Amino acid sequence: MRLWSGTTASGLATWALPFVLGLAVLDRTLTPAGLGLVLAVRTAGFLAAVPIGGVLADRHSRRAVALWAGLAAAVAAPLLAAGLGRSVPLMAAAAALAGAGQGACRPAFQALTAEVIDEDRRQQANAAMTLAVRVTTLVGPSLAALLAVVLDIWALLLGIGLLWLVAALVPGPGAKGAPTAVRQRAPFLTEFTDGIREARRHPWFVAGLAALTAVIATGYSATGVALPLVSRDRYGTEVVLAAAMTAYTAGALAGALLIARWRPRAQGWAALAGLAVYGFAPLSLMLPVHPAMVIAAYVVAGLGIELFNVPWFTATQREVAPDKLARVSSLDFMLSYGLAPVGLALIAPAIDAFGTRAVLATCALTCFLAPAAAALVPSARRFSRRPAPAAGRPG
Repeated sequence: MRLWSGTTASGLATWALPFVLGLAVLDRTLTPAGLGLVLAVRTAGFLAAVPIGGVLADRHSRRAVALWAGLAAAVAAPLLAAGLGRSVPLMAAAAALAGAGQGACRPAFQALTAEVIDEDRRQQANAAMTLAVRVTTLVGPSLAALLAVVLDIWALLLGIGLLWLVAALVPGPGAKGAPTAVRQRAPFLTEFTDGIREARRHPWFVAGLAALTAVIATGYSATGVALPLVSRDRYGTEVVLAAAMTAYTAGALAGALLIARWRPRAQGWAALAGLAVYGFAPLSLMLPVHPAMVIAAYVVAGLGIELFNVPWFTATQREVAPDKLARVSSLDFMLSYGLAPVGLALIAPAIDAFGTRAVLATCALTCFLAPAAAALVPSARRFSRRPAPAAGRPG
């Protein structure tokens, strides 16, 4: 419960910052250009800190890395508040610190989960964590809007700092005698390269990460850029945009509840099939369908993404060498999330050059075909290089 509370607080704080800064734009204490700069710098801080956090979490105590990462993000919150309406450079520096804390804690929490939770309960634990994040995403905007009625933006930013303090201080220690306790240090680049070599030992991981990166770079970009355009130009209302995003979160909630109990024999294939159904989202935007079909497509996309996420995290925690788990997890976050801004930056010019339908068709095909190609890797069937359990035996 302590680990769940900490990871949930970090997820809520991560989500809340861009929303609260968006309220600051509405309040005219931050310009749209300032908002773009602050969020871009936060992303840069995240990407820079993820590999560093992975190496440190394998070199030292995962709990200590999560602690210091959370404290760094907590310190950033009052600095953001201090710069609000006064100094965009100060806010940018604080956002970089917040992004660094967020990035460093991700691989540490992933590895700490493997230390704290028994193997046979990790899938339920991962589902519980993602369920909490989805609930806050669904309820959070309304709650933040209500809080903004009685609290100013400065107070909301301090509240984000308190959430990071929870993430830093509440989780308990990892397992005694964890493999990170004693290990000879090597240069940073050498240790990170060791993590890459460990990832390459698992063909299912390399193939799955390539598929995930492709889906995020195309499918998520279609959602971020094309969905608002289609909602406005085809349907003439922002209601379709809001309903589709709510439907996506609702589908993800259902997916997290389902995968907490479901144990398919071909777990990897089931997970990759869940990832592939994200292609229905850009496909629904490409075709002149009733708005209900768009909403239904986003329900399916949300359901599928959690059918992938939870087994993916669980398999990584199970299969990767414990002393390299944080580095491999950092590689996961760095590639899948790191290339997402590239997709977002390219999709609008691509729509201008080739048209909305052609770009959305490409995104849909990529979402369908990339997981299908990953499924062809032999070890992808179960997300494991271990031999399948003998028939009639437990497991």
